[in-house]
Amino acid sequence: MNREPSTARGPAELDRSLHEAKFTVPRLRPGTVSRAALISDARVSGRRVVGVTAPAGYGKSTLLTEWATHDPRPVVWVSLDRLDDDPLSLLRVLASGFSLSRPGHDDLVAEMTGPDVSLLGRAAPRLASALRAGREPILFVLDDLHEIRSPACHDVLGVVAAGIPPGSQLLTASRSEQPHVARLRAADDAVEIVAADLVLDVAQTMQVWEAARAPVSREVAATVTERTEGWPAGVYLTSLVARHRDPRDLSVTGAEPYIADYLQREVFRRLTPAERRFLRRTAVLDVLSAPLCDAVLEEHSSQRRLRRLEAANAFVVPLDDRRELFRYHALFREYLLTELMDAEPEIADTLRVRAAGWLAAHGSPEQAVEHLLATPDRDRCVHLVARIAMTSFQAGRIATVGRWLRTLGDDEVAGYPPLALLAGYVAGFEGHPLEAERWAAVADAASYDGRLGDGPVSFASARAMYRALRCPDGPQQMSDDARLALAAEPAWSVWRTTALTLAAEALLLVGDVAGATRHLEEAVGTANQGNADAFVYAAALLAQLDMDHDRWDDAAEHVRLALETVHEHRTGDYPTSALAQAAGARLALRLGDVDEARRRLVQGMRARAGCTYAFPSIAVRVRLYLARASWSTGDRIAVRHLLREVDDVVLRRPALGVLVEQARELRTAVGVETSLLVGGSTGAPLTPAELRLLPYLQTHLTIKEIAGRLYVTRNTASSQIGSIYRKLGVSSRGGAVDRAVKTGLLGS
Repeated sequence: MNREPSTARGPAELDRSLHEAKFTVPRLRPGTVSRAALISDARVSGRRVVGVTAPAGYGKSTLLTEWATHDPRPVVWVSLDRLDDDPLSLLRVLASGFSLSRPGHDDLVAEMTGPDVSLLGRAAPRLASALRAGREPILFVLDDLHEIRSPACHDVLGVVAAGIPPGSQLLTASRSEQPHVARLRAADDAVEIVAADLVLDVAQTMQVWEAARAPVSREVAATVTERTEGWPAGVYLTSLVARHRDPRDLSVTGAEPYIADYLQREVFRRLTPAERRFLRRTAVLDVLSAPLCDAVLEEHSSQRRLRRLEAANAFVVPLDDRRELFRYHALFREYLLTELMDAEPEIADTLRVRAAGWLAAHGSPEQAVEHLLATPDRDRCVHLVARIAMTSFQAGRIATVGRWLRTLGDDEVAGYPPLALLAGYVAGFEGHPLEAERWAAVADAASYDGRLGDGPVSFASARAMYRALRCPDGPQQMSDDARLALAAEPAWSVWRTTALTLAAEALLLVGDVAGATRHLEEAVGTANQGNADAFVYAAALLAQLDMDHDRWDDAAEHVRLALETVHEHRTGDYPTSALAQAAGARLALRLGDVDEARRRLVQGMRARAGCTYAFPSIAVRVRLYLARASWSTGDRIAVRHLLREVDDVVLRRPALGVLVEQARELRTAVGVETSLLVGGSTGAPLTPAELRLLPYLQTHLTIKEIAGRLYVTRNTASSQIGSIYRKLGVSSRGGAVDRAVKTGLLGS
């Protein structure tokens, strides 16, 4: 086959165009039936949310396009797809659309990171706050919301929707019920447009046919309207073949199940065999470009085919002005995928694997993972996830990594030991100690001699560092594991920072401050920011040692480095970040800035929710550092609770060297008896469990639904909510949220 000359853009520009296409208002087709009356009524209603809900083919996207085209307010347009069905991905795409349309929010997308609880408690409120702070009203449009199925996604969307200010509106279109609309209905703050509002009358049917260059009499239009039941897709489809048949003989009905038969009879069969094969095979792609289609089909004529199909009105929709990015009409794509599974079921997975290979080679490995997850080629997917997971983890996208691992399943993860270690890290950093221990057992029983890609130089080194971080057998074993990793990881390895920090921690546990300081100075001085969490860990520990020895200028520099790294990588809810916040609080107290110290303490207390016995030395250090700073601010209640939490960690990990004695000394010095504490007292800090529940109070979920999200009983959730109210001194969910935002427990 001859190679077709290509004018397609390079991979980087193509990826950028694909990104921008999601945020561009589509063009209205000539002859489109106007929905001006519906739009006007919803526009002037004063309701902040408008939901358009109807089955496929009712013109929802067309209504959204008409509204966005003529609305005088600035428009934020987001076209959603299946890859956005993840809380992190959804928040990032919403923030991207807002930032592109509203200058001055360049850092907003980068702040949409963290574990799932952080997305609901920090990222979603941050985006809602940005919406609320806008100086002029906007129209925020979300098309194809039915692609978002995850309950966690609807949780964060509900928080974002609450940020739509008066004068602005959120306009959404979906084939299925929209939870945020249903919840706002009771508050009389939503307008609903449904299928019955979108059916076409006879005059509108005539308009559609005239636009298709198939003029029709009113009598025939009435017949078509009756037989299609005013279903816009049915009316449009009949217009496409009206020139080939008597319109009165057309039998398409408004019932959606008939769509496949109709497309087969009247549209698909009119194409050549080569065109039909091209269409059904490329239907596995969410967005089409000539280079990607060429790779999937292993041919070189896709550019010509795409433009020819578009010109023939074969349900191919251009996404950019240069006609290089396309998608299929949703109804048509669903039909094509059915055709593919009927005609060539054996090739569907091969096509997706080819797409993944091209995407991975052209700078889109995360999209490649999504394609591979839809295939049985788990081996290839496992290796790709293992290769890119740590990069995503270090960039704060821990929620996405966790979703990949859950989708792969425990058996697949356990079958590849390097990925089992990564699963353990994710579980530990998300505050799930039992899961972290389970993956540790898998890794300890495994053997692996292969390469680890961008990870540590060997599986033995990676496993040793994970075991050292968990410290299950005391300081000596931790030291042995850290030394093994230090000997293995060369100076250029990004993991050497981790090995140095763990070696320093092991020395601190036996009281060797001088040796620990040398390791930490090397870790901070030569750190590769590819391992940001280890760098923060090292810098925060070194800052505390500096302050212990009155090296306050050095301490200030190390605190600055730690906190700047937390901000840069948006890892504010990672356990290591709590160490940085505690160091910042201590430094602020030295400088006499009590307000700053309290702000740092709030952030540290918030991040401690992820500090469990999975990583016990971090969990205990964080609480001891926070307790000392809290004592200096006069917060005796916080000190007592923190020391009780230290006891809980030590109960499970008793071999923590001098940390156990330091906790005992602090308890004696401050003169508190943790056994006398009464849970839920006013002014007490929220427990880690309560901090995990707190973000859900922003949603409209019932107590039972919140319990389901957190995998606890309804009684447990109810008890924790009551405790939150008492501690915050409020009597309602709204009051708790307001108080939490003001104190820094929610939001940025």
